[in-house]
Amino acid sequence: MERTSAEIKTAAQGEMLHNRVKKRYKHLKKWASRIGTDVLRLYDRDIPEIPLVLDLYGGAVSGALYKRPYEKDPGEEASWLRVMSGAVSDALGISREQVFIKYRERQRGSTQYQKMGQKKFETEIHEAGLTFRVNLSDYLDTGFFPDRRRMRSRIRAEASGKTLLNLFCYTAAFSVCAAAGGAKEIDSVDLSRPYLEWAAVNFGLNHLRTRRVPPEFLTARRPPGEGSVPYRLIRADVLSFLDTALKAGLSWDMIILDPPAFSNSKKMRATLDVKRDHQSLISQCLSLLKPGGKLWFSANARYFHLDPEKFSGWEVMDLSPLMEDEDFRGKKMPRCYTFTRPS
Repeated sequence: MERTSAEIKTAAQGEMLHNRVKKRYKHLKKWASRIGTDVLRLYDRDIPEIPLVLDLYGGAVSGALYKRPYEKDPGEEASWLRVMSGAVSDALGISREQVFIKYRERQRGSTQYQKMGQKKFETEIHEAGLTFRVNLSDYLDTGFFPDRRRMRSRIRAEASGKTLLNLFCYTAAFSVCAAAGGAKEIDSVDLSRPYLEWAAVNFGLNHLRTRRVPPEFLTARRPPGEGSVPYRLIRADVLSFLDTALKAGLSWDMIILDPPAFSNSKKMRATLDVKRDHQSLISQCLSLLKPGGKLWFSANARYFHLDPEKFSGWEVMDLSPLMEDEDFRGKKMPRCYTFTRPS
């Protein structure tokens, strides 16, 4: 049967993707082994006609098809995706059942964190001697962000002996890294019960014990020994938690503030827009730092701009250029800043 022009075009694009992914993996695998990771950005819309982003997680691939600037027949798109998935699996020598490509549009609210399926394809991945669980099938995001690798490494290197607060902790990868770096105490705060359970799994995979506590635990009088659990998971609306912590006079040596770009979760006290609200969020966090403390702030929002002059008396360092790793050369990265009080 003679192929249509669309089928011929799709086959040609599949071959281009196969060659590109195979070449990238060959280029990156020795470097990845050297730094101790099996999570890689393999492809990021390198070929304009193939608007995919593909990440390798151990022996499987999680990817996303970005919305095209034109309408495409759903059946034709599904057929195209099957060909692209086959090209990726062939290039890497893995089964097609281990390639997961989802549709991605600009996300608002908590969409990226909501379930999209029930396949529950979970696997364990590794970075710098640590182990994390990812879910490649059921969510738009996997539970672990490759583009935060260098930020995780730097936080781990600075955490020894420190108390740390991780806000919007998601699955607590930053917290696990800080614990591995010798942090004295870590409070990880998120509103999602499933993600805090996932966070507990990530701690457990690295032989670290956690305890789920209510926000009041940090301000209540406790019998001797009750405060000895060093890694605490706290389910709370971060905006409300910050108010409570400020009123109670709590403080930490390090704070990680990595909010979603936008959230309108019904469980939150108010809508969150990082471009609109980052100044107030950062200012609250700075009020919770101990003398000599440091705030790490990360933002993954389009056209984000932070004005250091809004934070008088603080040294603001833009570390964004230092966050780019080998597999992200030339790619858009989340913004990353630190705030410290000059001595």
